[in-house]
Amino acid sequence: MTQALSIDDARSMFLAVAADMIAAKDRLTKADQEIGDGDHGIGMARGFEAVQAKLETETFETLDSLLKAVGMTLLSSIGGAAGAVFGTLFRASAKTLAGRNSLDAESLAIMLAEGFTAIQARGGAKPGDKTMLDALGPASDAAAAAKGGSLSDALTAAVAAAQAGTEATTDMIATTGKARSLGERSVGHRDPGAISTTLILESMVKFVEAMPS
Repeated sequence: MTQALSIDDARSMFLAVAADMIAAKDRLTKADQEIGDGDHGIGMARGFEAVQAKLETETFETLDSLLKAVGMTLLSSIGGAAGAVFGTLFRASAKTLAGRNSLDAESLAIMLAEGFTAIQARGGAKPGDKTMLDALGPASDAAAAAKGGSLSDALTAAVAAAQAGTEATTDMIATTGKARSLGERSVGHRDPGAISTTLILESMVKFVEAMPS
């Protein structure tokens, strides 16, 4: 059970996340073709390819500098609304986490909570609108409830909540983004942004669980 990650290990974790998101390109593209314009997988893969290149050539001393690098890279390379929200997910908590030299359960809870708040403020979406927030909100709440324990436990709780939140988007009517034009026809499909959010967290917990105790 991993209590926390050093900055070097956190960097390695985000490299693993990048590899998994690049590998999920076709899956995300298919999900977006059902209710969007089909470019979500392409954009996410492009963004995480840029993150991979960034993290492979740089080292970081603090958690905020690492998160800021990931967020700014996603923002500038994905483009559009997805770039803005996924960039914000990582960047929003940088100020609060300034100077920390590890990623623990409390830091995770802060990252998810401040990411959720900033994305909601930025785009005007709210839970129930069939967006990434429907995965991120429950994940944030679960991480907050588990922030006194290990990073492993907090991530496990966040993943389970995100998975349930993503599944719940199947029955929602999209009220924002490109899927909004479909109205009730968006019912029956999971939101691609929620799927991506869950995949990121699943990749994080997979990395952490593989760490030596």
